[in-house]
Amino acid sequence: MRAVVQRVSRAHVAVDGKAVGIIGKGLVVLLGVAPDDGEDDLDFLKRKLLGLRIFSDQHGKFNLSLRDVDGEILLVSQFTLFGDCRKGRRPSFSRAASTEVADRLYEMLKTDLEASGIGVAAGVFGAHMEVEILNDGPVTLILDSKREFF
Repeated sequence: MRAVVQRVSRAHVAVDGKAVGIIGKGLVVLLGVAPDDGEDDLDFLKRKLLGLRIFSDQHGKFNLSLRDVDGEILLVSQFTLFGDCRKGRRPSFSRAASTEVADRLYEMLKTDLEASGIGVAAGVFGAHMEVEILNDGPVTLILDSKREFF
């Protein structure tokens, strides 16, 4: 699993011009799923998202987590995170999971995050979405359950 995580002041996602997910302070998580991803990858990502200390304390240091600041998550599926642009000019998406696998893991992550007590809003899997993000910092991180570092 791969996620682009942005610390935000607020964000929302719309489908067909109608807002389907809105958050205030928190994280926008753009999620990509690979064909061989499973529950271990999902657990890794969930733990990271809930525990990342990327919110500033009173001294301006990254010491606070999503829970510490009563933040929310806006979860948006994004298969293009597995786009391969090394050859040619058109990305190949052969490294992205099938719709069935990706949708199942996306929904599982959403459910697990909700069960943790965090406010979760989400896009619509597979839909054309418009995402508005007010990045705070800016702070943007990449998480990948298969790589030690980026």
